[in-house]
Amino acid sequence: MTDTDRRGSRLPADRTGGTDRVVRVCFRLQVATEHLDAYRTQHAAVWPAMLRTIAAAGRRNYSLFLDDDGLLIGYYETDSVADADADAALAASEVAAAWEAHMQDLFDGATGRADQTARVLPEVFNLEDQLAALDD
Repeated sequence: MTDTDRRGSRLPADRTGGTDRVVRVCFRLQVATEHLDAYRTQHAAVWPAMLRTIAAAGRRNYSLFLDDDGLLIGYYETDSVADADADAALAASEVAAAWEAHMQDLFDGATGRADQTARVLPEVFNLEDQLAALDD
């Protein structure tokens, strides 16, 4: 996921003082339907070291949503200043590389690390952004 794939927006002034930016990232992947149970089981108890690695990289409010057809939607937030650093930290992390290798066979058409090949979806609406624009 590159910086050009991401959509960042200003947080409402009452939450940050009006100067910080949050990068909201939504991505999609396809889990092989025969591996849905395995995927759910693995994510019910993610390795503690992986959880700490994600948090240390600066990602927060991270959620994954999995439909019965294997469509996986992920969402997280990070600060605009730290976003590229978060990607680099995870790409260089031995823990993240091991986790991604452990999970790779669960995806349809896996051609590398899922965290680096996921399709990022463009944001087209955010309630807080539009409400903040009304107050400007």
